[in-house]
Amino acid sequence: MANNLKAMMLLAALTALLLIIGYGLGGGPGLVMAIIFALVMNGASYWFSDKMALMATGAKEVTADEAPELHRIVEQVAAQAGLPKPRVAIIQSDQPNAFATGRNAKHGVVAVTTGIQRILDDRELAAVLGHELGHIRNHDILVSTIAAVIAGAISFLAWMMQWALIFGGLGGGRRDNNNGMLQLVAMLAVVILAPIAALIIRMAISRSREYGADTTGAEITGTPLALASALEKLETYSRAVPMRVNPAMSHMFIVNPLAAQANGDQQGQSWMNSLFSTHPPIPKRVERLQALARERSLYA
Repeated sequence: MANNLKAMMLLAALTALLLIIGYGLGGGPGLVMAIIFALVMNGASYWFSDKMALMATGAKEVTADEAPELHRIVEQVAAQAGLPKPRVAIIQSDQPNAFATGRNAKHGVVAVTTGIQRILDDRELAAVLGHELGHIRNHDILVSTIAAVIAGAISFLAWMMQWALIFGGLGGGRRDNNNGMLQLVAMLAVVILAPIAALIIRMAISRSREYGADTTGAEITGTPLALASALEKLETYSRAVPMRVNPAMSHMFIVNPLAAQANGDQQGQSWMNSLFSTHPPIPKRVERLQALARERSLYA
């Protein structure tokens, strides 16, 4: 509940930032333009989220005949979650990782790499799939899509404002007085700072949703320590085994698929770097899961 509330508050802040930028760009018409822009892009991203994610990550759907054991575990965890069985996809990658996508539970898809199937036992794999189904149950795909699109809209509008300033379209006739200079400085600040603020908020939403999916997944399977064990394994391997993936899709995975390229321990991240991280530190996630196990006497 706390993670859901935090995510909604961050999303509201992101939306408010978009509206402020839209209003600053063109008053009422600018505000309307920003809203329409966001709604159009939200609709497209939401409706085609599963197809876009599978295409961007190279995930291929597999049938029960092609991957019977994986389908069995997915079906079992979906039943525990009280959700329709999602479609199942596999990514040909040695890095152990997984993600979920789809605009709602009826159109859900879970994708796992070939690497994750090799290093996790059935109990740990089920815990990871519980995490992914937690994303579907919590509507995280929709929340993340909206956040990404609004952040993109803010960057687009800031870019428009930049060109308007360059060609003198905003405040050009009043730059010879103090009010004009103040307006110009304010607009420059928006152009520079708004996209950064939007990105920071979007990353905070992503981290919040990972914590939420950890909790929901542990509740679905009743095995928080199995998920903690899986996360520790995934972190170790993801730092050693690179994965070719579009950085724009990295937030979808259970652990950062670009960790090998990052060349740094999450525990040693600077405060500034942590603001732009798509995933919370694995040690903190493990600590939370261990606390959940103690609190609810779930020691599986």
